[in-house]
Amino acid sequence: MSLSGLGDTGAAQPPPALFPAPEPDPPAAEPTRRRSGPTRQGSSGPPSGPAQTDDTGRQLVFFGAEAAEPTVADLAGLLAGPGEMVRMGGTARLSVHVDAAWRVHVLVAELALRGLAASWEPTGDARHAVRTSYTRVLKPLAVAWLHGPTKRPPATFHLTGRRLRLWLAAAGTPEPPDSFLLRLGADDQECWGPVGTALAAVGLAGTLLGPADGGPAYRITGRRPLARLAELVGDPPRTAPTEAWPPLP
Repeated sequence: MSLSGLGDTGAAQPPPALFPAPEPDPPAAEPTRRRSGPTRQGSSGPPSGPAQTDDTGRQLVFFGAEAAEPTVADLAGLLAGPGEMVRMGGTARLSVHVDAAWRVHVLVAELALRGLAASWEPTGDARHAVRTSYTRVLKPLAVAWLHGPTKRPPATFHLTGRRLRLWLAAAGTPEPPDSFLLRLGADDQECWGPVGTALAAVGLAGTLLGPADGGPAYRITGRRPLARLAELVGDPPRTAPTEAWPPLP
């Protein structure tokens, strides 16, 4: 069973009720600039300057999901988590296994925003595999992350709001009352350390949980770090349950 990158299935087989079609998001408003008010920054943010606000007057955060246009490079957020890449000739394919129907819709829509067709199928363990087609567009990402069969972040790897948003959509899990788990690839030990460093660089220093402690995952704990996470990833997708997304402060 497949779902196209545009979020529509073939006419002969409509999507099951498990996957209600989300309403389209409204067009994004152009941010406006104000003359005063510093922008909040992470520890690796750019120099201070005029703040940007959205149409509600809420301040946009440098490196936040709303501060830049979506690009293929954002998919590094999936690779920071449990995403996998496979190369074939001059092409590559990205795939990720998720545990909820809403994640499928969000990821397929996010991939479509970046011009990538995607399909999904149940895996038989109450999970779903979301994957792109093989495409030359993903080859640079695969070259940067794959070292033989091993996945490892490049030396220049860093996290942005859009990368975090994709990671959270694929593998973020709330732990009430004040923690959030960002799950990692079970066989990607070479990624865990560099990814933790990248989290700390944007103000999200977390605790690494090993498989014996319910991981692998990074646990982000505390009101201020969770507020920072919410600022960076932006508003929840329409199909995401309210409790599955960090609330904006």
